Formats: sequence, C-alpha cells, structure tokens
Amino acid sequence: MAVTLKEVAKRAGVSRSAVSRSFTEGASVSEKTRRKVEKAAAEMGYSPNVLARSLTTRRTKLVGLVSDNFHNPVFLQVFDLFTRGLQERGLRPLLVNLSCETQLEDSVRMLQQYSVDGVVVASSTLPPAFAHAFRRAGVPVVHSFGRCTNAPEAHVVGIDNAFCGRIAAETLVARGYRRIGFMGGPEAATSTQDRIAGFMEEMSNHPEIRVTHSFAEAYSFQAGRKEMTRLLKAAPAEAYFCGDDVLSIGALSAIGSAGLSVPDDIGIIGLNDMEMAGWENINLTTIHQPIREIINSSVELIVAMLEEPDREPEARLFRCRIVERGTLRPL
Repeated sequence: MAVTLKEVAKRAGVSRSAVSRSFTEGASVSEKTRRKVEKAAAEMGYSPNVLARSLTTRRTKLVGLVSDNFHNPVFLQVFDLFTRGLQERGLRPLLVNLSCETQLEDSVRMLQQYSVDGVVVASSTLPPAFAHAFRRAGVPVVHSFGRCTNAPEAHVVGIDNAFCGRIAAETLVARGYRRIGFMGGPEAATSTQDRIAGFMEEMSNHPEIRVTHSFAEAYSFQAGRKEMTRLLKAAPAEAYFCGDDVLSIGALSAIGSAGLSVPDDIGIIGLNDMEMAGWENINLTTIHQPIREIINSSVELIVAMLEEPDREPEARLFRCRIVERGTLRPL
C-alpha cells in the first residue's frame, strides 16, 4: 500500500499540516522541518499526491497542449519539444486532439473541466478565434504557429507565412520556371491564405509567367498525393510551391507513380524542413521554419503568463530561410 502523509508525519515527528506545507511550493515551513520531512519521505518512499495538493494551491500545473493535425509527421517533433519543455519547468502537458472540434465553447469547456492552468494552441490551421476564446474565459493561452498580427488578441508565436510565400516564388522564378503552381493546404487555414497571398504578390511582378493555384484537403501525405495526381491529369506546371513538407512528399510520390522525375520534369519546394525532408530518398528543397525556437518561446510565454495572467498579448515572429536540396533545378 502507498505510504500516507500521516505515516510520514509520525516518522518525522511533525504534524500532518507540516508535511503538507513541506511539499507545497511557497508555503511557510522552517528549513529544519522541511529537511526532517524530506528525510522521512525518502526513507519511506513517499510521493505527495499532486492532484490532492492542487485542491489547496488551486494550481494543477496542467497545461493543455491543443492541436488538430495529427496526420502531419512534423507534429511528432512539435509534441516532443513541447512536452519536454513543459516538463523541464515542472509543468504537466495534457495533449488534446481537436481534429473534429469546431465549436469554440466546447473546446474551452473541455479544458476547463480538466482544470488546466494554461493552454498552448499548437496549430496553423485552427483559426485565431480558438485562442481568443480561451483568453476571454480567463485561461492563459499562447497560439503557436498561428497568424501573427500587429495587435494580437492573444499571444502568438510563429512565422510570417506571407514572407514564406514570397521567397518561394522568388526561388522558383530565379530558376527560370515559366509555368509555376501553388499547391496549398486547406483553403480555410490562415497559414494557407497567408502563404498564397505572399506567393501571388511576388508573382504579380512577373506577368510573363503563367501561375496556377490549388488546395489540398489537409496537411497530409495522402492529401498531397491526391491533389498532385489530379493536377498531373491536366497540364501540370513546371514547378510547385507546396505549402508544407508533408504535402510535398505526397506530391513527390504522385509524380513518381506517373513515371515522371523530380527535378527533371517537375520541381518542388516545400515548407517546414521537418526531419524527413532531409532523408536521402526525399532530399526536399524547402523553407526552414525554426520549430525549436518557436516552441521554446511559446513555453517561455506560457510560464510567464502563469505568474502574470494579465500580461499584454504580443506577437513573436521568427525568420525563415531556404534550404537547398535536390527537388529544384539548380540556379
């Protein structure tokens, strides 16, 4: 049977309340008493009940980690970095899948039922309204990979997706492509909207180039393969900016199945620079998104908000860069 607080108190020769205070952060207890309690607890193998303690402190140290795209392999890295970053700071991540959730109120209610201290929305496809709903409910929230604005209603950490669209267009133009396509993720996603806006803005400077655009159903391998298969049945472009690495890898699969080669027949550039993009059999030219830096900054913000819930919302933007590999013709 588990060792009880009462048994530890008896062994240490102190009251049960003294044991409780010894394991409660910020509680008033002498150093001598704390050492006696910790020694007795270690000898008896006692571990404090964190959930029970939260009833006293009104802090669970739970941070809801909310996402909606579990089909994209890049989120394996995202979840790994987030969970380790939170745990290193004494917080406990609660992973929540909102893939089928469309009602803001239901999402907020679900997280409140778990008594989370804060929420990180890790998604480039959930609209900003999800993060705003948590903030209106009084839950500290950070939207990672969300749409950055000059006057955010909630903390946002991410990239300038319009800038990424522009540098993708510049890269394709510089390589001499004259029929260029944008193959984005879900049309309703703010990341897709911003990437195509920047892409089309840059392409408007080159009226001699034919530009097409289309959208995949999701940021997933199957969606990328399906959309590229459809495009290949018509008159495909010479090169595509696929608005995500996993879409690009799906597109590469479709191109190979059609008996075509990359970059000889069709060029591809992605976005994210996830680990798979650098694998020898993929070798994807892509735009590097500094995922680790975005997550570190997001964790830093949520920790700060737990101490200062009324902290004024801010937007933190990280710069992206081209990673040259083998899916575009050389300059």
